[in-house]
Amino acid sequence: MPEINQAAMDFLLTRRSRPAKTLKAPGPDRAALMPLLTAAARTPDHGKLEPWRFVVLQGAALGRMAKAVAVAGARLGKSEEDIVKASSAFSNSPLCVAVIEVQKDSPKIPAIEQTYSAGAVCLALLNAALASGWGANWLSGWASHDRGFLQAALSLAENESLAGFVHIGTEGATPPERPRPDLDAITEWVSE
Repeated sequence: MPEINQAAMDFLLTRRSRPAKTLKAPGPDRAALMPLLTAAARTPDHGKLEPWRFVVLQGAALGRMAKAVAVAGARLGKSEEDIVKASSAFSNSPLCVAVIEVQKDSPKIPAIEQTYSAGAVCLALLNAALASGWGANWLSGWASHDRGFLQAALSLAENESLAGFVHIGTEGATPPERPRPDLDAITEWVSE
């Protein structure tokens, strides 16, 4: 039997994202954020392409993002409720890390594997934040899929897209546990 890292397993078996609307200041400062980014950057990365990068949003940048969401929402014909919900994720956030997927030409590594790696970075950052005692949530939403918003708000290049926004702050409320998948219903055992 392999040696179990019980503390890590206990964390993984009980981890729970914190709703972004319950996060409050303070968020991590640069010194506290760097170990979280370092942990996220240890994500599996076939071919060592680093098909992702980080944009740390804090202070006035979060207000600018909230306004950019409102502009995009009006352009897209979103309801006032949708616009307020999406923009408040930024205006109420103590700190947000935009994980940017950077597609790189590679004869060996398919684009989809680069996308998977960028998604894994989001989960690794989320788990690192939670394991460090912060409240955190990984969000996307309609604005994150709108090219106009991404270019206006984050100046993304043509080969870039958003893997996710990871909001990090002080936990304002512990959410109740939610139903989890029925492993028997989603697991197939194959031995022949």
